[in-house]
Amino acid sequence: MPVSRIRALFVAAVAMGVLTGCDQSGSTPPATSGAAPASTPANLGTNTPAATGGDTPAGTTLTSGEPGEAAPVHGDTILVGHFASMTGKEATFGQSTDNGIRLALKEINDQGGLNGKKLEVITYDDKGDSKEAGTAVTRLITSDHVVAVLGEVASSLSLAGGSVCEQYGVPMISPSSTNPSVTRGKEMVFRVCFIDPFQAAAISQFITDNLKLTKAAILYDQTQAYSKGLRDDFTKAFTAAGGTVVADQAYSGGDADFSAQLTTIKAASPEIIFVPGYYTEGGNIAIQARKLGITVPLIGGDGWDSSQLGAIGGAAIEGSYYSNHSAPDQPNMTEFVSKYRAAYDGQTPDALGGLGYDAMMVLFDAMKRAPSLSGKDLAQAIAQTKDFHGVTGNITIDKDHNAQKGVVIVQMTNGKPVFAAAVDPSAKK
Repeated sequence: MPVSRIRALFVAAVAMGVLTGCDQSGSTPPATSGAAPASTPANLGTNTPAATGGDTPAGTTLTSGEPGEAAPVHGDTILVGHFASMTGKEATFGQSTDNGIRLALKEINDQGGLNGKKLEVITYDDKGDSKEAGTAVTRLITSDHVVAVLGEVASSLSLAGGSVCEQYGVPMISPSSTNPSVTRGKEMVFRVCFIDPFQAAAISQFITDNLKLTKAAILYDQTQAYSKGLRDDFTKAFTAAGGTVVADQAYSGGDADFSAQLTTIKAASPEIIFVPGYYTEGGNIAIQARKLGITVPLIGGDGWDSSQLGAIGGAAIEGSYYSNHSAPDQPNMTEFVSKYRAAYDGQTPDALGGLGYDAMMVLFDAMKRAPSLSGKDLAQAIAQTKDFHGVTGNITIDKDHNAQKGVVIVQMTNGKPVFAAAVDPSAKK
């Protein structure tokens, strides 16, 4: 299937200029002019064919060399790739992340870029499909010759893209994939978020310590690496803390009817239901649970983080919780939220917007410190990131290429996530 392309070239003469293009004529389509992503307001996107007339921008020269061996330079531009679910049922994941990346990119270029060279981000839509993700990253590396790749949100897609980056020796930073296998054993793959065992422990701790509950049911997506991993990690943490999992039910991604599983869960009389899937299912599960007379709160993982959660779940999702990387009403997020709203027509960023911003800034910080932009040098500089002040918290990359950060719990209130607690399971050890 084709991979849609959204290419943006930031130049100092265009305030907040995003030049976009897309084409669906083949498996490796040339860039053409096209509509900006749905999440990009008009004041941030202009369709300018002159800037997107082919795989290599007009007037640029591409250096030779194998991927990851030399720093590809297109005139005065350094290319960075981003693969994301810009369309599909989890489209807000990719759109929010891309918005955050481009906000950071504008700030970088407004301050002169890297040694006078501007940075450009090329974003490909993987449509939430693992095969498309692998194809997108392959194209970014072998055709566009990017120096590094950002993405994905979904762990299964980061696994697909990460394998390609490992093969070609090009660094990749996932803004928000939390499954441990994304970085495990990888030399080139990093992340700027916590991992699922830590997130699961935080959710368990919040349930037992803050809510004082001991009986939980689980409803998870058996087709999704993220959901299965978080369910497994939560079960271990919750039972170790003295809790009891009274029901453990599964569904498959794309299912619309959860009544059978919820009926079984209701009969088990849980005090809370853990739903470690994505916001699309989370909202629908809440609706169906309330229709069955289930009144206990639901709690999800960071896959619930989307402005669409409240829109889908409505009143049914009110009072429920989910773990996250940040909350928009946290004091440390004030400046970022203000900048994001100004750039994107008043939209309030979710945590994925902040993580996209942080991923781009961590990459740029590494670029400044690296002796060259070769894959090896850049990966080493990323690995040495310590106490980086990101908008979603301070970031230190550990020996396993994971970020050491805390977890935030938010509660759905009037259709929006509101800060409920900061949880750090490592503090109890």
